[in-house]
Amino acid sequence: MTTENIEEKDKGCPAEGLLKLLSGKWKPQIFLLTVDGPIRFNGLLRDIKGSNKQSIAVALRELEEFGLLDKEVIKLKPLHIEYNLSERGKSLIPVFRQLESFFEK
Repeated sequence: MTTENIEEKDKGCPAEGLLKLLSGKWKPQIFLLTVDGPIRFNGLLRDIKGSNKQSIAVALRELEEFGLLDKEVIKLKPLHIEYNLSERGKSLIPVFRQLESFFEK
C-alpha cells in the first residue's frame, strides 16, 4: 500500500465530520427547534422533555463552537440570550429535510 492510499483512507467519509458534529444528546432537537426562529435557553428546557440545564448548556456551547448557532445577548430588561441558526447552520436545513423525508417513507 502506498503512502497516498494510506492518506486517502485516513481522510474518511466526508459525512463523518457532520455526523460527529450533530451527534450527542439534544443537538438534533436544538437544531430543529432553531430552524423556526430564535429560541431561548429556558424555551429549550421546556420543549425538550428529559433535558437538563447542564446537557443543554453543553450542546449549545458545542453547536456555537462549530459555527452552527449564533448567540445573541439581548440587552433589554430582563437581560436574556437568544440562539439563532448561523448561515452555516442554515445551509444544513436541506440535509435535515432530506433525513426527515427518508424516515417518513
